[in-house]
Amino acid sequence: MIQVPFTVEVRKKTGKEIAKKLRRQGLIPAILYGPQTDPLPLTARLNELKKILLRHRGEQILFNLTVQEDGKSEQRIAIIKELQYHPVTDEIIHADFYEVRMDRPVEVDVPVAVVGKAKGVEKGGILEILMHELTVTCLPDRIPDRIEIDVSELDVGDTLHVRDLTPPEGVKFAEDPGAPVVTIVEAEEEAAEETEGEAAE
Repeated sequence: MIQVPFTVEVRKKTGKEIAKKLRRQGLIPAILYGPQTDPLPLTARLNELKKILLRHRGEQILFNLTVQEDGKSEQRIAIIKELQYHPVTDEIIHADFYEVRMDRPVEVDVPVAVVGKAKGVEKGGILEILMHELTVTCLPDRIPDRIEIDVSELDVGDTLHVRDLTPPEGVKFAEDPGAPVVTIVEAEEEAAEETEGEAAE
């Protein structure tokens, strides 16, 4: 997990009109919260946030926040819990920062990355990814960028469940062990499901 510095300011006023005014200035409203943190409204610089997200695309980011208020500042450590986007422009309009402590586990969603070419696919089967993210529990500095799943040995009809996966060191899966993650289905089966779906419409 990469750690990056980021400066934010405490936001004194809230509301839709304030948010619109901030966005016209190149800022976005944000909030910092956590299990032991009262919600703290913030203001963040949009371009700086976008540069960080672009530079570290595909990586889990730990933000070393400098929280400024009335000429004073304090340090907080946080991850982004959620980003809200404009439905038309797809621009970031709000950020949720979740404060963490380095000595306490956190629960986060981590993307799944499939590696290898399944035997079943080489036979004409179709790989279906049933879970694109997995919820894990670990210390903040142990959060993996992705959970790699090797599907090389999967044949047609095979399925990998959460219990079949080996998490990285220091990481635990918070999902149902019996939940299916990836499977290989016959091409005919896939086509039949699509036909049934079209008929239902």
